[in-house]
Amino acid sequence: MPAPKPFNLHFPDEALADLQARLARTRWPDQAPVEAWSVGTDVAYLKALVEYWRDGFDWRAQEATLNAFHQFTVPLAGIDLHFIHQPGVGPKPLPLLLSHGWPGSVFEFAKIIPMLTDPASHGGHERDAFTVIAPSLPGYTLSFKPGQPRFGVEEIADAFAQLMTNVLGYQRFAAQGGDWGAFITSRLGCKYPQFLHGIHVNLLAVRRDPKILEGRTLEDRVFLNQLEHWLKEETGYQWIQGTKPQTLAFGLSDSPVGLAAWLVEKFRTWTDCDGDPQNALTRDEMLADITLYWLTGAIGSSFWPYYTRIHRPWPIPEGATVDVPMGYTEFPKEILSPPRALAELMYTDIRRWTSMPKGGHFAALEQPAALAKEIREFFRPLRPG
Repeated sequence: MPAPKPFNLHFPDEALADLQARLARTRWPDQAPVEAWSVGTDVAYLKALVEYWRDGFDWRAQEATLNAFHQFTVPLAGIDLHFIHQPGVGPKPLPLLLSHGWPGSVFEFAKIIPMLTDPASHGGHERDAFTVIAPSLPGYTLSFKPGQPRFGVEEIADAFAQLMTNVLGYQRFAAQGGDWGAFITSRLGCKYPQFLHGIHVNLLAVRRDPKILEGRTLEDRVFLNQLEHWLKEETGYQWIQGTKPQTLAFGLSDSPVGLAAWLVEKFRTWTDCDGDPQNALTRDEMLADITLYWLTGAIGSSFWPYYTRIHRPWPIPEGATVDVPMGYTEFPKEILSPPRALAELMYTDIRRWTSMPKGGHFAALEQPAALAKEIREFFRPLRPG
């Protein structure tokens, strides 16, 4: 395998000037005469966010945040794969693969990586240190170039297994993820158990089929109501991204405000924010992610896991199970919260199941200290002696 090459993030001034010009030329829609946010992103909120994006947001500071980590690229699976490889500070750091999801990026991990690599400096113990490997998902932001192959969950899991073993030389490792990262992590646990000490997720990759809940318990029926609302009111983005991703990519690749509207609505809906996304995420955190998608032109490619999800079987094959040790942290505003009895049908070795008092879908950004503590405590008994 080719050796990884050091990577430093820097977009040219011309790209930033083009973004500024496009923001200044925005043609705004009117606000529908209904309750704000009830039919999508609120116009007044987005106007204020875009004003800050144009006049107050410092992209170079965000580049510096990522460049503080050790970053690399490596030719793998037909693309140049970008990843952070941050050494742990401790006697025996455990290699930990962190996988983000959509509409995320490695910016999600900026706060939690130091908590995992240097726990002694963040209220923990040096024996719990991890060496963190955090790739940009293939097709996402820094792992994207125009015309490259497209990846579903299955191909991403295969690429990450190669990265950890063939490229970086880890015989065994730990893995953690949310959103698509939870699916990738679960797929790794199913297909490559020999490589894994265990897996930890903050979203469960169980099937979203109401039929599997027929005739079950009250707890299952509570989840069924949640699932039915999700399927009716919150999956429109999945259907367009999963059936006509190319069509959607035209608008979101040409309009930065259109891109921001598409992503900000998720930052609001999926966080524990009481209706205002800035109660959960800062403007800089949201705009760092949005700007990275804009500057890399990767939004269309990032839809591909949705396309493959709709056009293939479930990433964990029918009848297959995930048999490695598994931990799960449930945040109250996660998009779906299946009961443990349902999770046990797929995850056969659940060692830790924790319900948190606050937080949502973007746990590494919303509640990094709480998530880091859970990851440390789950993997502590699984570390090699």
